[in-house]
Order: sequence, then C-alpha cells, then structure tokens
Amino acid sequence: MRTRATWQDWFLTQAFPLWRTQGVDRQRGGFFEKLDARGHPVEEPRRTRVVARQLYVCATAQRLGWQGDTKDLLVHGLDFLLNRLRNPDGTFATSFDVHRGERNAQFDLYEQAFALFALAAVHESDRATFAQLPGIALSTLQRMRQGWQHAMGGFHESQPPQAPLRANPHMHLLEAALAWHRACQGDTNAWAELADEVTALALDHLLDAPSGLVTEWFDLDWRPLPGERGTEAEPGHQFEWGWLLMQWAMARPEHPRRTEALTAARRMIDLGEQLGVDPHRGVAINTLGTDGRWRDAHAKLWPQTERIKAWVTCAELADQALDHAEATRALSRATAATLTLLRYLAHPVPGAWHESLDAQGRWQTQDTRASSLYHIVYALETACQLGR
Repeated sequence: MRTRATWQDWFLTQAFPLWRTQGVDRQRGGFFEKLDARGHPVEEPRRTRVVARQLYVCATAQRLGWQGDTKDLLVHGLDFLLNRLRNPDGTFATSFDVHRGERNAQFDLYEQAFALFALAAVHESDRATFAQLPGIALSTLQRMRQGWQHAMGGFHESQPPQAPLRANPHMHLLEAALAWHRACQGDTNAWAELADEVTALALDHLLDAPSGLVTEWFDLDWRPLPGERGTEAEPGHQFEWGWLLMQWAMARPEHPRRTEALTAARRMIDLGEQLGVDPHRGVAINTLGTDGRWRDAHAKLWPQTERIKAWVTCAELADQALDHAEATRALSRATAATLTLLRYLAHPVPGAWHESLDAQGRWQTQDTRASSLYHIVYALETACQLGR
C-alpha cells in the first residue's frame, strides 16, 4: 500500500531519528516523556510504561527498516527499567524521579503489563544478548500471582483489594503474555496460561453481552460498576481487544474457546467501526456508552492506530479463510484508518504528531507524548506483516 510506504518512510526518516536523539536522556538515564512544540524534551518523572514502550520501539526499529544499530538504546533503556524502576520484590515501580533520585514504588498493574511486554520485545530482538530476561519476567509474574491474584481470574490492583478493577491493564497483560509466548516460541507454559486466563476473563466478565462491547470499570467481583461509569466503553479498546483476541486465537489454534473468541472479536471491531467512528471527521472517537451514545467526541491519536491493527488482522484472517470479499472490505477500512493517521502525523516538527482532534475538527495544542509512538509503531509493524 502506498499509504503504508509513506507511513514507514515517516518513521524511518523523521520519527525515529527525532526520538533516538531528543527523546533519550543520555545524562540521567531513561527516555523523556514528552517533546514540546519545538521538539525539545519536557522533564517529568519517568514512568515504567513509557520507558517500556520506548524499549519496544527501539527493539522494533530494525524490523521496520532502520539501518543503524539500536543495541545501545536497548542497553540504555533496559538499565533504567531494571535498575531504577524495578522494586526489590521483583515488581516494577510506577515511576522514577531522576532529579530527586526517588522511586515511586506503588504497585500499578498497568505498569507491570508494560514492563513484561518490553522485556519480551527486547529478548525477541536479540535472544543471545538478553538471555536473562525470560527469568526476570517469570519472577515478576510469580510475584504478581503471589500478591495480587484474583480468585475469579486476573489481578487485583491493591492490597487489601479495593474497587474499581480495570479492564485496560488486563488488556495489556494479554498483549504481554502473547509477546512472551511468541518470544519463547511456545516453550513456556506460564505465558500461554496467562493469555488463556485473561481471554477467559474478557469473554466471561469484561464483555457486556447485550451490547457486544468491552466496558472499563468493575467491582471486586468483576461486575460492572453501577451507574454511568459501568457502561463506559472506548472505541479504541473495542479495536484493541478485538485485535488481541484474534492474535490469541491464532496463537492458540487448538483451544476450545477459539471460535467464541473470534466471534466476539469480530463483533467488537464491527461495533467499534459502526458506533465509534465519526464519518464526517473520519476518526475513531474517545468514549461512548453501551447504549451507543457518544460521551467524548474528541479523537485521540491512539484509537486510530488500534483501528488499523484490527482491520489489518481481519484482512489477514479473511485471506487465510479464502474469503476475498471480507478481505477486501477489511483492507479498505484499514486504508481509510491509515489515511486518517497520516493526518495526525503531519506536524510542524518532523517526527512529532498531533495528539488529539477536537469535536469541531481542530487540533488541540499539546506536547507530543512519547507513549504514543508505541501505538504508531505497533500499528505499522502489524501493517507490514500483512502478506508476508
């Protein structure tokens, strides 16, 4: 696709050169969280999720065509992740303030998910150099199970347990489990077990059966919270959960719930498109309810990337099934979503992007977040895999 070539060229000639220089703190370690309107670093405490996401980007750059060496960036980021952000018990901190030298050791399930995901990406990029990472990741997972395991599946987010429980960190735990299942080439049962567990949690508790949408907020028994909060759904997460359930189904072809997961995934993606994409602006909006009514019509960048991943994978599965009409439909939607994303990437600073489009179709003035590059790169990686 010409749109994909344009996007890939943008990453290789603008985005990665910008972030591997301006986005890396060579003096104090780690990666900067944001760049300002001139492309200069913004100083904030370094969150585990952002260090982890940037490690994924560095681990993936060569697969996307980057000709230079990235091992120095991986060593740099991994040093910060393991030596500044890792707690003595094997879990990962929420953040580290490089100016004060202080670690915020609070347990956050979202941070654990991204730390595990990054370790998988780095290990897969060079198994020999980073041979220690599978053991570190397994020890983190073991500690999570010891301290925060939920009896009905998934994890609590505090001890003693407090509501709400969230779907979002579990979505990224599924992402991390699948990444490790791939990196270990299926040799480690713990990651397949985690992926199966989170998939069952999604199908049995996170999915609102009447609407077909995944909601966000739950009580301690995995029931949606009462009131409006319990009916909140994000179009971007319909695409992302749908994509992940399809990835799980491809990784677990003999599992008895494979067909059920694929059916739920396709429905999520179709509903994300039907209910969550504004035909006038061509964007996936931020939030709606299970009744289909919009609650936040602004459109962040990241849901656009998840829309691409979902439809590219739908096309891949349709190709495998020799359903040419469905493959054509899915590719058409993936192309439309890619054209939308390219609008976000047309920023005055080459290699930066617009984070959000408001309900009136105007770009919101914001710093460029390093965390968004992971979304952009993962979508590009997914698109590049189609047809290989």
